[in-house]
Amino acid sequence: MSNLKKTDKQVYKIIQNEEKRQQETLSMIPSENWFSSSVREAVGSVLSHKYAEGNIGSRYYEGAQYIDELETLAIKRAKKVFQLPKTWGVNVQALSGSNANLAVYLALLQPGDTILAMYLPDGGHLSHGWSFEPDKAKREADVASGSLIYKGGEKKVNISAMLYSPVQYKTSPKTHQFNYKAIAEIAEQYKPKLIITGGTAYPRAINHKKIKSIAKKVGAYYLADVAHEAGLIAGEAFPSPVGIADVVTMTTHKTLRSGRGAIILAKQELIENINRAILPGLQGGPHNHNIAGICVGLGEALTPAFKKYAHQIIANTQTLAKELQKQNFKLVTNGTDKHFVLINLADEPLLGRPFARILSLAGITTNYSTMPWDSRPPRNPSALRLGTPWLTTRGMNLKEMKQIAKWIREIMNFASAWKDLEFSEIEEKAKKSKDIKRIAQEVKELCNRFPLR
Repeated sequence: MSNLKKTDKQVYKIIQNEEKRQQETLSMIPSENWFSSSVREAVGSVLSHKYAEGNIGSRYYEGAQYIDELETLAIKRAKKVFQLPKTWGVNVQALSGSNANLAVYLALLQPGDTILAMYLPDGGHLSHGWSFEPDKAKREADVASGSLIYKGGEKKVNISAMLYSPVQYKTSPKTHQFNYKAIAEIAEQYKPKLIITGGTAYPRAINHKKIKSIAKKVGAYYLADVAHEAGLIAGEAFPSPVGIADVVTMTTHKTLRSGRGAIILAKQELIENINRAILPGLQGGPHNHNIAGICVGLGEALTPAFKKYAHQIIANTQTLAKELQKQNFKLVTNGTDKHFVLINLADEPLLGRPFARILSLAGITTNYSTMPWDSRPPRNPSALRLGTPWLTTRGMNLKEMKQIAKWIREIMNFASAWKDLEFSEIEEKAKKSKDIKRIAQEVKELCNRFPLR
């Protein structure tokens, strides 16, 4: 960045500070990862200069022959990585996972159609039709009712809730896992046009065949959103919905670590409508530089090293889960099948938001999260979500997971003295704490043994 350092010292300094933060702290937000230098070079290339509105062989702008070549290669690699049937196609132009999902809705549905998706506090995603109930008493009554159906709150948070009629299924109040019989009954009752699985905070594998069977019985399409699991699927470490669901969407920056963007996989008769939903339905020209990053990342996903990485993520996360349980933390669903765990902090001195901030000051970056059957709002929930993709990319192993679990309990123990303080007061106490500073230094020393390259 020698040129940037000369021409814009302010931006250069911000980037350098952020890189220092990433190098010296444990990034445990499951939706984040570190991209290879090759991916970063592709994303920062001259491809960002070119406007290429349209699809391969059918652009509205001249001079797009190399963009066609790039997009063709990205699609070819996606087909190989995700082992697509010959009857399936690929779109790599969606700018994000939410855009990808919205494109699927636009292609397959009419405004007002019913969609059936997972309840957000149980692990679902904003783009799956989320609307929030701001009335605390109503939220508490909903939890107390034990109903496995959520028909939405007063505040339509996401555009998907504004355009369509979402009904959301909840997890079992006992296991916090999918109740497939209940989902089938809800589908039979509401006759959705689309059933969606996937989300941000569901730590268990989903039985795609069961969901597809439910969808088929009610005449619905099945969309599997695997934004979080894409890299695990690519590395053959996790079950794939490809060939089972009608459509599969994913982001590319999480476990797939292929830069920012999204991929849509679908049956060929659907992908053509989805392409039109992307352009002209939602977007103009694609971000060619991001497609280049995706293409490079998909190339990396075809290597034996990537498969080893994907399997190590699972091993690391399951070890982290067991070690957290040894430290007497309660885990939602009592464990995990994939790349993150969800800690139930309801019986701990501190809940998700303040504890996440304290951990961050100690050099452990996580995020507070909703959890099943909890009436607390998403901005101040009871759970903490933490994962291992970035740590695994660093080269960390089971030994490091054990140490991290010990640090997390140690931090909760001495931070419990601040449990009755306001958030701002807790933050100030943590900033001044010698114990927090000591652990932050220990974390830094660990990170220095596993530098990011």
